[in-house]
Parts: sequence; C-alpha cells; structure tokens
Amino acid sequence: MIEVENLPKFYGSVPALSQVNFRVDQGEIVGFLGPNGAGKTTALRILTCFMPPTSGTARVAGLDCQLHSLEVRGKIGYLPENVPLYLDMTTQRFLAFAAAAKSVPRSRLPQELGRVMEICSITAVADRIIGHLSKGFRQRVGIAQALLNDPPILILDEPTIGLDPTQIIEIRSLIKELGKERTIILSSHILPEVSQICQRILIINKGQIVATDTAANLTAQLQQNLHVYLQVEGPKIEVTKKLATLAGVLDVKPADVAGTYLIETARGEDLRPLLARTVVEHGWQLKELKLQDLSLEDIFMQLVTDEESGEEQE
Repeated sequence: MIEVENLPKFYGSVPALSQVNFRVDQGEIVGFLGPNGAGKTTALRILTCFMPPTSGTARVAGLDCQLHSLEVRGKIGYLPENVPLYLDMTTQRFLAFAAAAKSVPRSRLPQELGRVMEICSITAVADRIIGHLSKGFRQRVGIAQALLNDPPILILDEPTIGLDPTQIIEIRSLIKELGKERTIILSSHILPEVSQICQRILIINKGQIVATDTAANLTAQLQQNLHVYLQVEGPKIEVTKKLATLAGVLDVKPADVAGTYLIETARGEDLRPLLARTVVEHGWQLKELKLQDLSLEDIFMQLVTDEESGEEQE
C-alpha cells in the first residue's frame, strides 16, 4: 500500500533523510517513532505530497507521490501535528469547506458531515465556533477532516495531543476500529500508545530507519538477558543476598515498590521455579513472580543510543 525506496531529502546541504526504505502493507497499523529532528515529519510530508523528495521513490497505492500527486492526496487522510483549523468557522462549516476541497459531491455532503462528526463524537459542537472549543475538541475536528471522503489510508501525527484521559481512550479505540478497514501510519511520542495500537513499529533516527518489526520481535532481538519481577514479603537485605547467590542469577536490584525486586538471569534460562522454591523454603511470602520484557521505551532508547554510540566510534 505504501512503498518508500532509496529516499533522501536535503534542505540545502543538510540531510533530513538518508536513503530511507520501508513499506506498509494494506490493513496494517504501523507506529512511526523517532526523536525530535529524526526525519519523521519530513517523511510524512513527502508521503502526503506536501513536499518532494530530493530523489528516490515514494508510492501510495501504486501511485508515485511526485507524478500522481492529486490522486495520492485523494487516497490519504492526513492529520498533521499542528492541525490547521480556521478558528472563526463553526465545526460544520469548516468540515464542509474541507469536504469541498476533497471533492465530496454536494449531494453527499450532509451525509458525509454527519458520518465523520458522529465517528469523532463532535455532533454536539457542530454549530460552535472552533476558536471557542477546547483543545481536545479541536483535535477531534482535525481527525474528522482526515476522515472526509473515506480515504483508504490515514496518516496521523500525534492524534491524541491535548485530549483528556477519557478522550484518549476513545480515540485509541477509534483508531483501532478504523484500522480494520484502512492502512494507518501513526506517529506519536506516547510510546505506550504505539504499543497498544500498532501491529508493527518503524523507528527512525538521524534520517535513517534503524528498526522495523513488531514490538515482540524487537524485544526478542535486543533483550540479551531475561528479567524477572519478584514481589516477596521478607527482610530486604537477606532476600537480596540469598537470591544473588543462586546459580544463573546475574543481578538482583530492589525495585521502586517495597518488597519488589528485578532479577536478571541468563537468556534461555527460566529460573522462576528455583526462585519460587527458594522464597518458600525460607519462609517468606511470595506475592508475585513474572517475566518482564523490555518495554517499547526500552527498545526505543536502546536503538537510538546504540546508533549514536556507533557514530561516535567511527
């Protein structure tokens, strides 16, 4: 559905992207991650035909973004990080204006406006001036305009910025529902959000794609040792010393919550039965014992840090 091949982008002599390659298949929800200045926004602007690449090829639904710009735009609903809204318009008037720009037939306009406003839960503010709306409602209006004309591809840049916790849950649920029938690229700084919504992750750093895979596969590749989370009721010093002497245990660190420990063991060696037996034999009360994988934040930081360390050594 989306294919990017050997795509560089220079601003003058400054490279923003360096030979970027990736693809997004139909029906995928893909998270697009990277630190500030990594090239995320530049890549998204090229895909949405806001700017051309310096060279290389970007295709959407088989259409070249440079040669078939208008056709590509018709297949994409785009929510930029800073939503360009006309603050002196009412919600409905703005969406009607956006619908006209997207060539929605006048005969279908009332039905289309009703559809996107209902999906985004903004029907109640249809006649209110956008400038008088909360930031959360403005964000919803931005998502609604991206859904106009029912595009098969959505590119969402920070879609939950400014929303309260209830609205964030609703928008995440909406994105998952939309992903059943559409291809979605989601750019977000909220890493737990990406892990909850996205099937696959693209990580970009310094203009290059440094990883692309599922969170589970990236964890398996990057996690050199196993980590066990243990909660036990017992004397802290004694528990720590005893666990550290067990064969296969590499490190024992008390965690933030009292009575909890993070235990590092060799990869491929599950010591949970031994840990549980040790706790019980010493008369301590075992409350919780589980393997703990790397979080998406851990993966992100490790990849970005490794990339920067490699450059320093060259």
